[in-house]
Amino acid sequence: MPDTTTPDPRRWKALIFIALAQLMVVLDATIVNIALPSAQADLGISDGNRQWVITAYALAFGGLLLFGGRIADLWGRKQTFVTGLIGFAAASALGGMAVNTGMLLASRALQGVFGALLAPSALSLLAVSFTEAKERAKAFGIFGAIAGGGGAVGLLLGGVFTEYLNWRWTFFVNIPFAAVAAAGAIAVIHEPEGSRNPSKLDIPGVILATLGLVSLVYGFTRAESDGWTAGLTLALFAAAVVLLGAFVLVEGKVKSPLLPLRVVADRNRGGVYGALGLASIGMFGLFLFLVFYLQGIKGYSPITNGLAFLPMIATMITGSTQIGARLMTRVPARWLMGPGFLTAALGMAWLTQIDTDTSYVTGILPGLLLMGIGMGTAFMPAMSLATHGVQARDAGVASAMVNTSQQVGGAIGTALLNTLANSAKDDYVASHRAGATTKEAIQVLGIKATVHSFQVGIAWATGILTLAALVAVVFVNAGRPNAAAAAGAGDGEGAVEDAVPVMAH
Repeated sequence: MPDTTTPDPRRWKALIFIALAQLMVVLDATIVNIALPSAQADLGISDGNRQWVITAYALAFGGLLLFGGRIADLWGRKQTFVTGLIGFAAASALGGMAVNTGMLLASRALQGVFGALLAPSALSLLAVSFTEAKERAKAFGIFGAIAGGGGAVGLLLGGVFTEYLNWRWTFFVNIPFAAVAAAGAIAVIHEPEGSRNPSKLDIPGVILATLGLVSLVYGFTRAESDGWTAGLTLALFAAAVVLLGAFVLVEGKVKSPLLPLRVVADRNRGGVYGALGLASIGMFGLFLFLVFYLQGIKGYSPITNGLAFLPMIATMITGSTQIGARLMTRVPARWLMGPGFLTAALGMAWLTQIDTDTSYVTGILPGLLLMGIGMGTAFMPAMSLATHGVQARDAGVASAMVNTSQQVGGAIGTALLNTLANSAKDDYVASHRAGATTKEAIQVLGIKATVHSFQVGIAWATGILTLAALVAVVFVNAGRPNAAAAAGAGDGEGAVEDAVPVMAH
């Protein structure tokens, strides 16, 4: 068996470029949201097609993640990583040069395709490159901070570009990110020998998983716009159940499955995927409602809106690198993830108090600080534990499941929380309409109803984050890493050392 126990001396340099690529993918998810109104006006995108700027990316990315993870295991993670970077940059250039709706939507779909190659290969490169407990903790601390804070960075950059340049720079900015990351990856990333999975590609699994995930993500998208009982919405959910059910059956029978059931059947990994999915729903409550509150109710400019989230980024990095990374080798994972998600839920609960005249310093900032420290503390061990004990040949698809749980969680969060908020707004207007007899009173009622809808949406998000904490504590039972056992870990088949109980947070 190839010796994979000697650490690559360039692994820390490699981490810089892996983290840079991850930052590009994560921030792209929010940076486009800020620029969308300007792009819509410039290209004449109809209101009906506007949502597809977001949906085209989400469908391609979410639908192909498992396929991308399997390609990384089969083709090689470094090669997949570099291909994803180059393709993502090319798709971004296409979007920045878009002259019509079709060109922009095509670029977004291509970004999703190459993002589905890039995201799982980045995480799996970390999983196979850092196997010693303390080093793995530090590496995933940095990676987790970037994964958690990238969305807020996107809000800031989106505001800067939209306010001082134009919306096209929200696409062009990806090109230098990708160029530097690709050049660095080619120069310093070394993939351990014997970690690939040479088995043939599971074509039926690819088709079923892709169509099933696309149906699921699109179903939640349609639920937000058409309603939960609309014919198309129900048909998409039914198709997702049938396709994903068939996928599970097929994966249990084929010789070389796209998603080996052993990856998700593990109690700890399953708990991580579930907790991350729920946390993604909850986090959407923050970005979905607070962004609209700051700009629509408080009158913040796009750049001021982005700056408002900087304290959360700072505490998220602190939580990930100074709390999560330092305690990961000393404390079982559940006691970092559970309290971390619960702290974030407390921050979210603080934000349910927002009103039309809420002060940023006393009414919003404390909630953001708690959100950041909590999510940073929880995300780092979660990212790490997701590949704990998995065989190296499955690292790509295990990593893809992390992104899949977050992507599906984001889709659910958008539809579910928006629906609940809109329903709360309608109920508020109906119950207070009698007292609004003048034009000014009606306008005030509309503002108060909108703020109330944000309060309700954030309250639901608080409950979901609390549930994420409960799932982490109940299902994740890995003990703290045993550094002494690390040297002898391994299953004889190129497993990512059990020392990676490392992640055994």
